Amino acid sequence: MSGHGVEWLIRDTVPGEVFTPERFTDEHRLIEQTATEFVANEVNPALPELDKKNWDVARRLIGRAGALGLVGTDTPEEYGGVGLDKAAAVIVCDAIGDAASFSTTFGAQSGLAIIPILCFGTDAQKKKYLPRITSGEMLGAYCLSESGSGSDALAARTKATRLPDGNWSLTGEKLWITGGGFADVFIVFAKVDGDLFSAFIVERAFPAVSTGKEEHKMGLHGSSTTAVILQDARVPADNLLGEVGKGHKIAFNVLNYGRFKLGAMCTGGARAALADAAKYATTRRQFGRPIAGFGAIRQKLADMAIRLYAAESMLIRTAGLLDDRLHAGSDGSAMAAALEEFAIEASLVKIACSEMIDFVVDENVQIHGGNGYVADYAAERRYRDARVNRIFEGTNEINRLLVPAMIIKRGHKGDLPLAHAMEEARRPPSPEASADKAGSVPPSLRRAALVALGLAVDTWGEKLEQEQEALMALSDLLVAAFAADTAATRAAQARAAGHPLAALHADAAATILAEAAMHARTVVRPLLLSMLEGDALAAALSQVEHLLALTDTNLVAAKRRIAEAVVSRRAYPFGGRS
Repeated sequence: MSGHGVEWLIRDTVPGEVFTPERFTDEHRLIEQTATEFVANEVNPALPELDKKNWDVARRLIGRAGALGLVGTDTPEEYGGVGLDKAAAVIVCDAIGDAASFSTTFGAQSGLAIIPILCFGTDAQKKKYLPRITSGEMLGAYCLSESGSGSDALAARTKATRLPDGNWSLTGEKLWITGGGFADVFIVFAKVDGDLFSAFIVERAFPAVSTGKEEHKMGLHGSSTTAVILQDARVPADNLLGEVGKGHKIAFNVLNYGRFKLGAMCTGGARAALADAAKYATTRRQFGRPIAGFGAIRQKLADMAIRLYAAESMLIRTAGLLDDRLHAGSDGSAMAAALEEFAIEASLVKIACSEMIDFVVDENVQIHGGNGYVADYAAERRYRDARVNRIFEGTNEINRLLVPAMIIKRGHKGDLPLAHAMEEARRPPSPEASADKAGSVPPSLRRAALVALGLAVDTWGEKLEQEQEALMALSDLLVAAFAADTAATRAAQARAAGHPLAALHADAAATILAEAAMHARTVVRPLLLSMLEGDALAAALSQVEHLLALTDTNLVAAKRRIAEAVVSRRAYPFGGRS
């Protein structure tokens, strides 16, 4: 595997180097089984009590997850965790994604509370807090957002003042804090001297720390969301996290990991929704037969599975990239460096997975018909719970604006041979660069994204960051390219390994390639029209049209085969839990 971010964009992917669900180890499968049984036997039966805001139940469940080793996948053994790889962390989050309200609480505990201390805390801070958070004895929350600093996190107004005795006084109000109603410890961001963005570990037991009333939300009724209020809260000097003025590094790296793990919760939720839809479709009868026998319903089931396949493949590939960068015994600083290295992939995963689950839960409601609109069926809850994922961890719009900017910045710094790659992409492709219908890795979508990115840089230069419509379009191209490249590689690896479902993998990959190319065509044309005119426009349009030429894939037949696999299994048929 590659050890550097965005290499998939600038060089051909070699089948065999990408981590996929088919490569999970026996240990991974045991972890998956433990997490799945925990959710089925303990979490799902408790959802009605969680919806009633019974936070004693939430605390008990986090404690059970801690005892099972599910909270501590990222925590080293020396601090009370199990120190597993990122693939294991993804597997756990995917399983817990079946119960969205609890998965939100779990995510705050296992990621947002642990990662800042693990990556940036002193040894004393790690020894004091990590074992208690990892076991579930102490519940944690992450306090970044404010009324005037949602997407613009660095615009925080919470103040931190150093007192004469060396301790700190914090004043401000943090909003939309997951777990705020019952958390014992908060990672709080504030500005020292009105300008130096910094982070602190704040305990509820400290003087002048309180929380507001529970928010009445569209979904996630079984998770706590409150304000955290600091009124001259006294914080010990030793509870400064990292360095004064370096809070942005903590915030952004934690967000990178949060985006990655949110992707896993989305794939898990989508997997459960697809299973709901398949089971309902095989039992609901209309016109004398199950609705799963009708082509319109089967196409929906196939589309749900195909989108999940693409998102899951991107997620697991990124887990492999992180694990390839890390190794046994890697410390928190190494993890922070890895999260920064693959920040672009984390944003792409977050965009793809959160938009995928929105599609899946919407189709689940549609397949359930009127029953999908009432609370007697899980489809209604899944639909409401999924909507916030496009807002969590930086809105999808913010992530779309970040991705091209981060890629260009790496090119300018010399960390990525971007200029050479963009120049190479504009050259006429060789005949062998066309997509292989059998599922090999085609460069066409990547080349089209590089061509568009190069033209945007040529057209706007440093002003490109102000052209938000162009940045959004470029990100759409990059999502499509990453999805297509990853799905094609996964299918090629399944074929090379003689996987029993290799033909079905090829169907999924071929469909993803074709539909990604169709979507890219709708995105790239208005982008080029906004930049070019005359002969230059004609030449660019001709080149990208050639790169995005559609293969003769029989999508109807491919989707029918995938739908049959979904219906016969009454579940998602690829990898993972099936």
